[in-house]
Amino acid sequence: MVGRVRRKALAAIATPAPPAAACALCQRPLGSLTEWHHPVPKSEGGRDTVPLHPICHRAIHAAFDNGQLARIGTDLVALRRNDALVPFLRWIARKPLDFHAPTRRGRRT
Repeated sequence: MVGRVRRKALAAIATPAPPAAACALCQRPLGSLTEWHHPVPKSEGGRDTVPLHPICHRAIHAAFDNGQLARIGTDLVALRRNDALVPFLRWIARKPLDFHAPTRRGRRT
């Protein structure tokens, strides 16, 4: 059991970014770290992943629970236009690629 837990922990660590890729949420080029996000959560049957900045990944999960993400599905345009993320996207647009700050959990709608 310890080996399985350790493998999961190692898989959760951010990986180096693929060259010339863009964040699926903010659409800025990726920095030195990339996290992979399931637009439809694995618990809801999702398999596909998209690359994100770590701060963008945390912002998504702070704003939405798995049920909401499953309803939004793979429509990243709808995710970007959601009232919960619009202020974040305006704010992050002016930050350096590898910028990271604590993510506050917003009100879930």
